[in-house]
Amino acid sequence: MQSYPVEKRLSDIGPFDSRAGTYALAALHMACFPDAWNAAAISALLVKPGTLAYAHEDGFVLARVAGNEAEILTLAVAPAARGRGLGRALLQAVITKAAAMGANSMFLEVGVDNPAAMSLYAGLGFSTVGTRKAYYNGRDALVLRLSLPAKFA
Repeated sequence: MQSYPVEKRLSDIGPFDSRAGTYALAALHMACFPDAWNAAAISALLVKPGTLAYAHEDGFVLARVAGNEAEILTLAVAPAARGRGLGRALLQAVITKAAAMGANSMFLEVGVDNPAAMSLYAGLGFSTVGTRKAYYNGRDALVLRLSLPAKFA
């Protein structure tokens, strides 16, 4: 009888424990982005005040809160795990925590060439508030904003 690996449930999302090391996060980031962050870059972000991360074996989100504003720094979901609600669940977790930390708005940038991500963010209530020309190695990005606390359907 063949056995199959047990897939982690979305409810297995939790705050990232930086003592676990950031190599797994860097590997996920590399699988998702051509200009991926390495483990040292992710570690450097995680030690800064107000930075938070939520992780799952197939994805993670990194954000920071400063005063009454928060920013999604990156969201990475393994290509094979996309379309199953993991990105949304990770975002909901970090958005909820940012609001609890006092943020009343959440910002992020998304490449104009990433319609799946734009759809995900719109579905959570983010709206476009600006554009950054040539933000991602020559590709334009939209600046999105979400008022907090957010109500998720």
